[in-house]
Amino acid sequence: MAIYLMTLIDLLVILVTVILFLNALLSFAPLEPWHPARRFLDRLAEPIVRPFRNIVPPVGGVLDLSPLIAWFVIRILAELLKYIIRAAFFAG
Repeated sequence: MAIYLMTLIDLLVILVTVILFLNALLSFAPLEPWHPARRFLDRLAEPIVRPFRNIVPPVGGVLDLSPLIAWFVIRILAELLKYIIRAAFFAG
């Protein structure tokens, strides 16, 4: 059971990573804001990134580091959660 939970956590982290990465890449593309692909990724990424945008202002007023910070925080929380699962199930 623990292995399945840790695998699920890893898959969710990969999914979030792909969403954040594609959204960041598309922000540099010359797509209009109402383009379906752009809107779809914005709807997925914005709830993840918004809390960090409220805390960390863009660097130089241009470069938004909130997706990178969100990714780091998600990775740390995932590893912490996997550690807790390992401790709970394999404590012996």
